[in-house]
Amino acid sequence: MPKPKDVTRNIKIDVEREMWGRAAARCQFSDCNRLLYKHGVTQEPVNLAERAHIYSFSKRGPRGWGPFKFNRSGLNDVPNLMLVCHDCHKLIDDDKEGERYSADLLKRWKAEHEARVRLTTGIPPTKRTHVVLYGSRVGDENSPLTMGAAFEALFPDWFPADDRPINLSMRSALDDGTAAFWAAEAAHLRKEFDRQVRPRIEDAAPNHFSVFALASQPLLIQLGALLTDKVPAVVYQPVREPTTWRRQPHPADFRFVVNRPADVTGPPAVLFALSDKVHHDRVCAAAGADASIWEVTSNDCHNDCLRSEAQLSEFRRAVRKLFVDLRAAHPAATAIRIFPVMPAACAVELGRVRMPKADLPWIVYDHHNKQSAFTERLTIGASDE
Repeated sequence: MPKPKDVTRNIKIDVEREMWGRAAARCQFSDCNRLLYKHGVTQEPVNLAERAHIYSFSKRGPRGWGPFKFNRSGLNDVPNLMLVCHDCHKLIDDDKEGERYSADLLKRWKAEHEARVRLTTGIPPTKRTHVVLYGSRVGDENSPLTMGAAFEALFPDWFPADDRPINLSMRSALDDGTAAFWAAEAAHLRKEFDRQVRPRIEDAAPNHFSVFALASQPLLIQLGALLTDKVPAVVYQPVREPTTWRRQPHPADFRFVVNRPADVTGPPAVLFALSDKVHHDRVCAAAGADASIWEVTSNDCHNDCLRSEAQLSEFRRAVRKLFVDLRAAHPAATAIRIFPVMPAACAVELGRVRMPKADLPWIVYDHHNKQSAFTERLTIGASDE
């Protein structure tokens, strides 16, 4: 065992190199993640890294020597060192009793950080994706989309192509019960899509998109119609229990149910009753008493029913077949009225499966709680394709 006088604070160069590699040049203090090789404001190259001991170099320091009491040379090895910025290092060392920042806590943070680095850097380049955020006012609430939650949901299947997402959102102060709101939001969405998304589709580097959208359902359908199903994309659904954007296990025995109208002589209307049951009288009040209502529902209808990618895949198949059958049943129809009461991801996917050259124009309705009725909001069809 080295004598006390032989152990110094000097950290070997190979140990420091390994620390930088394990930390990916970022502070390992939980949720700090600060880059340590350049200044955050001027972007000038500068070494901001400090090496913090988990078990202290000094016997009387925070957390003491711990298991290194009889082998002090291990104090300066990688398992006992964290790469941190100055601010976080000071927090750790100012905890003189080692109670707030215990050795077990620091070891856990270090392990979690290094595991995240291994996971992120282990994803192949073919798994790069453009992250698209889109939110709008829904009733009295604005969309709670956050970049961090979206990025977290990608791993380990994808990782963001850029450190900033493509944000298509508009912060409108208009009431979503007014025509002005819908005209402004629809125009803004088309403009931002053409400005931010379409060039990336044409560039195809990478040609993949991850969509996180929470908005009024007609606008979500329009977003999907702009994207189309020709562009590789994954559409994420916000889950209520637990609160996350991550995919959840496929619900056992879940299935979509398509109910055809008994009489197809009236103008076609498609009701998507997935988040809640909807009485057909409410559709007829907006579409006309003679409407032929095609209904897509499920055997487990509630506001947290969509949880897995498999469900979205089943939804796309069911919707594609429905519109083929609908066109055959209504050869003289000039438009299809759409009544969406469904999860956000389903609304986007509904727009994506639309076939611009084959499908009739869609007149999309929205249910406004204050008005307690379906109201015509957007038309997706010949004029905008």
